[in-house]
Amino acid sequence: MTSTGPGRAGQPPARTVAELGEEGVIALATAPIGPDPRVLLGPGDDAAVVAAPDGRVVISSDALVEGRHFRFELTTAEHVGRRAIAQNAADIAAMGAVCTGFTVTLGCPPATPEHVVAGISRGIARGARDAGGAVAGGDVVRTEQVLLAITALGDLQGRAPVLLSGARAGDVVAVCGTLGRSAAGLAALDAGRADDFPEIVEIYRCPVPPLAAGPGAAEAGATAMTDVSDGLLRDARALAAASGVRIELDGAALRPDPLLLACASALGADADHWIRTGGEDHALLATFPPATVPDGWREIGTVRDADGAPGTVTVDGAAGPERGGWNTFDSDTEDGGEGL
Repeated sequence: MTSTGPGRAGQPPARTVAELGEEGVIALATAPIGPDPRVLLGPGDDAAVVAAPDGRVVISSDALVEGRHFRFELTTAEHVGRRAIAQNAADIAAMGAVCTGFTVTLGCPPATPEHVVAGISRGIARGARDAGGAVAGGDVVRTEQVLLAITALGDLQGRAPVLLSGARAGDVVAVCGTLGRSAAGLAALDAGRADDFPEIVEIYRCPVPPLAAGPGAAEAGATAMTDVSDGLLRDARALAAASGVRIELDGAALRPDPLLLACASALGADADHWIRTGGEDHALLATFPPATVPDGWREIGTVRDADGAPGTVTVDGAAGPERGGWNTFDSDTEDGGEGL
């Protein structure tokens, strides 16, 4: 696959990264990065130095690969950069931490036009600002298709991390953020209906995780937390299995909103399926002791004793589909989008 990115009709041929050379690509990639007091030593040396006020550093890493996680005909280079930051920032928030820094590895073929690198770099810089962190450095490398690998750093600010394994019987299950909209956005794009549902399509192109809700949940006493990256049911099962409990979800609390229903009706799709198995909205899913759920979260279920079946998740008493949700090694999800 040739990674040319969005076309530039009527304009002179763009320079490629091969013509720019490694130093030119690095200069292009770092141009949008401004100074930040938390980055004591930024791009340009052998390694960066980032302040760690808490004395502990929360670290997460993830990668986006062209053709597997995104397609340039459905999105823009800037959206790819923003999305890469957002999904890593959501992992930091899900631990109850705040983002402090990011490192970035950009891989691309020699024929990649410079405007693709510039767009990704603008998206990374904007995404980092939106997440409250700073880009501390990274690497560039030749690959067969565009690849963007992010390492995110976070600060717990003196709090204990919120783990997957802390849910207890009697806890309330709650979610903060949207569900199903990223899956719906991809479906609208594939159906050529992007102009009919721009708000939903934008969530697919660049999710907006409720990052501040993660530390807020930790302060409120959340017992377990994760972000919904692989689908609500799949991620809830992971949390339930790690905690050795069952989770009972309330179908009424998961009803699609009017916009999602309108999109599903227009496309002949199932909005409930999007909500339950579509990932990449990067909503936060957490469990709380009763009567401690913070504002901005909505209750969707209850944690129960395992009764010999830890990791079980039901909706109105019925088990959801075993398949569905994002599985990176599942050929059925290899459709160029994430979280389906």
